[in-house]
Amino acid sequence: MQTVLITGASRGIGRAAAFAFAKAGYAVAVNYLSHGDAAEQVKNAILSEGGVAETFRADVADLSQTERMTAEIGRRLGRPSVLVANAGISAFGLAADMGDDEWNRLFAVNVRGVRNAVRCVLPDMIDKKSGKIVTVASVWGEVGASCEAAYSATKAAVIGYTRALAKELAPSGINVNCVSPGVIDTEMNARLTREERRAVMEEIPLGRFGTAEDVARAILFLASSAADYITGEVLGVNGGFGR
Repeated sequence: MQTVLITGASRGIGRAAAFAFAKAGYAVAVNYLSHGDAAEQVKNAILSEGGVAETFRADVADLSQTERMTAEIGRRLGRPSVLVANAGISAFGLAADMGDDEWNRLFAVNVRGVRNAVRCVLPDMIDKKSGKIVTVASVWGEVGASCEAAYSATKAAVIGYTRALAKELAPSGINVNCVSPGVIDTEMNARLTREERRAVMEEIPLGRFGTAEDVARAILFLASSAADYITGEVLGVNGGFGR
């Protein structure tokens, strides 16, 4: 049984990805930081369906915590053959009003967190000359969003890192790809009013917000053998929005 590490797996896209990988037969390492009860619910739901899952608390922005978590995953589930670098936070407001602490935390989680998770799974993947890494960016990392300049910058960094890493790791048999969600109906977009939701929806060619499950299916595809000849790609899951 292969093991997948999903960072930020207690809610939203990470939660949906945990269920998708469990149904596909993976042992799922459910990473979380602040939402322990939600992470346990994900684990228990997977176990109730006959799957294999364990929860692991770590702040992926902290390399030492991520290293300890990855070692523990190896002991309890086996070394991850797939990494889904999903953990992320957002911030909304004028760029001129954002302080250094908030800016630095966004980059610590959204960019350094991806790098830390990758760094921790890479030695075993390189040794085995196989592995799949899927990062989670955003359509705002491709086109930018007013009042989300810092968040957009972090996701643009993830896209650039993914494309460069794919070239670097291809000789080692490791595929690195990115999903770039559009407007997804998760807690991250819960701040939108009914009128704002309606206005945004009018800009989406498919006429609806995406679901976490829409994104999870794309992630699972990129981690599967069906994507063995795909690397360095950014797969938009956006209903046509932002194009």
